[in-house]
Order: sequence, then structure tokens, then C-alpha cells
Amino acid sequence: MSVKIRLSRTGAKNNPHYRVIAKATKSNRDGKSLDILGHYNPLSKQTVINFERVDYWLSKGAKPTKTVERLLRKDKKVEPDASSEIEKKPVKAKSKPNAKK
Repeated sequence: MSVKIRLSRTGAKNNPHYRVIAKATKSNRDGKSLDILGHYNPLSKQTVINFERVDYWLSKGAKPTKTVERLLRKDKKVEPDASSEIEKKPVKAKSKPNAKK
């Protein structure tokens, strides 16, 4: 079974809150989780994460999603992997549409 550390939305309409959870990759976003690791409020930028449990799941082979990896890096608890794809990609210049004659 493959496990991801991801966000699960809670909260009301226009007032999002997210739980940081460990979850099987094949299950849906808001279904049953294996473990609740913390929570995140994007409006107040408040993050509470149990890093002991995060380390446990990472040692078991769980992979964090890009968003969760950013949250973990923000708290300076997780070093970026060499395989991490979070680095910003260069933005391509948009070509102008051809003007009709």
C-alpha cells in the first residue's frame, strides 16, 4: 500500500481549514485517514504539525504532496529531497495571437 501525506479540507464555505493526514493513495480526499498529523489554516497562516508522526510516516515510505512539503519546509523541519519537484519552473513567455488582416 502506498501512502501519501496530504491535506484534507475541513471548515465551512469561504473559511477553509485543512488537516495534514497520512492516507492511502487510492482513497478519496475526505475519506478515512490512517493518521492525523496536524492542521493548517491558510487564512491566518497558522500551522500545527506533529513532526514525530511525520518522521514516522516518512520512514515508512510515505511521500508528502507538494503543498505539504512546502508547509514542512516552512517550519524548517524537513530538508528537500534531490527528487523534489517543488522548485519553481521558469515561466514560458506567452506568444501574442496573430492579428487578423
